[in-house]
Amino acid sequence: MTARARAIPRSILYTPALSLDRVVHAWSYDADVYVIDLEDAVPGPRKPAARQVCRAALEKAAEPANIGVRVNQLGTAEAVHDLLLLIECPVRPGIVVMTMVDSAVEVELVRATLASAGARPEIYVTVETPAAVAAVDAIAASADGLVLGSADLAATLGVEITWDGLLAARQAMAMACARYGTACVDTANFRLAEPEVLAEETDRVRALGFHGKVTVHPGELDAINTALRPDPDELRRAKRVTEAVASADGGVAVLDGSMVGPPFARRARSTVVLGEAWAARFSSHGTADAETGR
Repeated sequence: MTARARAIPRSILYTPALSLDRVVHAWSYDADVYVIDLEDAVPGPRKPAARQVCRAALEKAAEPANIGVRVNQLGTAEAVHDLLLLIECPVRPGIVVMTMVDSAVEVELVRATLASAGARPEIYVTVETPAAVAAVDAIAASADGLVLGSADLAATLGVEITWDGLLAARQAMAMACARYGTACVDTANFRLAEPEVLAEETDRVRALGFHGKVTVHPGELDAINTALRPDPDELRRAKRVTEAVASADGGVAVLDGSMVGPPFARRARSTVVLGEAWAARFSSHGTADAETGR
């Protein structure tokens, strides 16, 4: 963990920038972060219009810090236009999501480009190439968050989007993010008609150390929020663990019939710090008005 924990979103709702009404309406749902998508969800001929939708939506946002924009792949003309939009827009998003990244150099380039115009969003990187998995440690050090991009990664590997097929990538992400205190966010669930798949996958990624999950369907938010948002009972337990170990002068103590010691206390402190950081940023923003975004 870093000295100052990031406020990590637990649920991220993606909406394509195809309709201003649709983008603004998405803010009425209970997500931590709302991402306006300029990439795969927008067909090529509609990308210029999508940027206009994105700008208009940003200007309506009550809390731009919790709005993200997913841009097109660096090295394309569309990405240039996307970055110009973010530079020129009077309202800047709090998060920029990069796609098809292969190295940390790309992250630093986008960060420096935006900073040159006074824009300093958090940078989240979609891990969706074998090169990104190979360089995941360096990318996690440069980025504020990693998001698993299962569809493109599975397609490149020539495998189905299954737990086994993507487990190695998930484990690499979890390890790298834990090392640098980076947000670790799981891919969207593509089997919308099978809610049990979402539930199982969410439980599994939480067990690996992931913090959040992406969705494109508002109907999945309740399940994601319930599984991944800080749990009051867990936070109370974590505080009791830290107190028990402190009472034992930093040694081993017995709490509710179980042994707890310094490693348990470290994990408990991390749980508390992350929970408090999440609450300070996300628990109070509530839902937006679907008409105005305010």
